[in-house]
Amino acid sequence: MKYNLLGNSGLKVSNLSIGTMNYGKGDPSQPLFSLGIKEAKRNIDFCIDEGINFIDTSDGYAKGASEEILGEAIKGKRDNLIIASKVWNPMGDGPNDLGLSRHHIISACEASLKRLQTDRLDVYLAHKWDGMTPIDEIAEAFDSLVRTGKVRYIGCSNFSGWHLMKALAAADKGHRQRFICQQIHYSLQAREAENELIPIGISEKIGTIVWSPLAGGLLTGKFRRGESGPSGSRHFERKWKNPPIYDEEKLYDIIDVIIEISQQRSIPPSQVSLAWLLSRPTVASLTVGGRNEEQFKENIPASDLILSDEELGKLNEVSRPNLLYPYWHQQFMGKERFSEADLGLHKWHSGY
Repeated sequence: MKYNLLGNSGLKVSNLSIGTMNYGKGDPSQPLFSLGIKEAKRNIDFCIDEGINFIDTSDGYAKGASEEILGEAIKGKRDNLIIASKVWNPMGDGPNDLGLSRHHIISACEASLKRLQTDRLDVYLAHKWDGMTPIDEIAEAFDSLVRTGKVRYIGCSNFSGWHLMKALAAADKGHRQRFICQQIHYSLQAREAENELIPIGISEKIGTIVWSPLAGGLLTGKFRRGESGPSGSRHFERKWKNPPIYDEEKLYDIIDVIIEISQQRSIPPSQVSLAWLLSRPTVASLTVGGRNEEQFKENIPASDLILSDEELGKLNEVSRPNLLYPYWHQQFMGKERFSEADLGLHKWHSGY
C-alpha cells in the first residue's frame, strides 16, 4: 500500500480509501444502504490488514446510519485510522437542518462525533456548495472546529473552481484554516475536473480525493459493448444518471482500451482504471467501496500498479475530452506562458 501527503499538510493517507456509502440498515431491498455492522467490520478489518488507513463517510449516507455502523466497526482501531466525514445534508425537517451555516456545521459535526463514537474527525469536508451562506461564515465555522480540536483538517467536496477559490480567499483573508483537500468526481469516463479543479489543486496545493473512481462500476470491465450489463447493477437499465453518460460510444471505446491493457497484463480491468487515476496530478486517494472482500481483493493491488507511458498514452487518447472555452483559445494563443497549473489541463491535450 502506498501513502500520500494530503494536500499541503503533513497527513499521510493510503492511496486507496474505504467508501462507506453502502453502509446502512442491512435492508436487502435497499442495495445502496445494505451493509450492516458485521459485514462492514469484516471488510474494514480486511482493508486495514492490507494497509488502508483512510475511511470516508458522511452524515448524509443513510441519514447517519453509515456513521453509526462505522463507529461500531472500528472500535479498538480508531487511533490508527484517518476518518473523514462531510456536512451539508438535510438531517432533519427544520429550515436550519441543512447547508453550511455556522449553526448547521457545528451541530452536524457534534452529531457526527456521537454517531462515530469518537472525539474528533481527522478530515471534515463541506459536502456541497452553499450559495446562501456568506463565505466568511463558512470559513469561520470550519476554523473554529479545528481550533477547538473537534476537527484536525478541513476540505470541500463537489465545489466548482470559483467556489473553491472563494473559500480559499476567505480563509486567507481571515487568517483561518485553509481547505487542504477536495473530494471530487473524476475518472477515465469523466475528466471535467481537469478544466479547473485539478489546476487549482496544483496551484494551491489542494489534495484530491476521488469519489466513484470506477464511474459507478462502468469501468470495471463488467459492462461491454452490446451487452446489457450485470443484473442488479445501478446501470442495468441504462439510464445513465449517476454518472451521466453523454456519449455511450465513447464510453465503450474507453472500456475497450481498459480491457485490452488488462488482458495484456492479466489483471482485472478495474485495476487499470484505478492506476490511471493514481497517475494524475494532486490525486492523493481513491475512495472505493465494496460489498465483500472479493471486491476489495480485486481493487487493492492497483495501489502499487504503475502503467507504462504507452498504456497511459492510449488511455489518455481514448478518454480525452474536447477543450472548452477559454482553454482551446489559451492553447492556440498563449501556451508559451503556461505554468505547471495550466499544464494540469493542457499537458494531456493534443496540439500542445
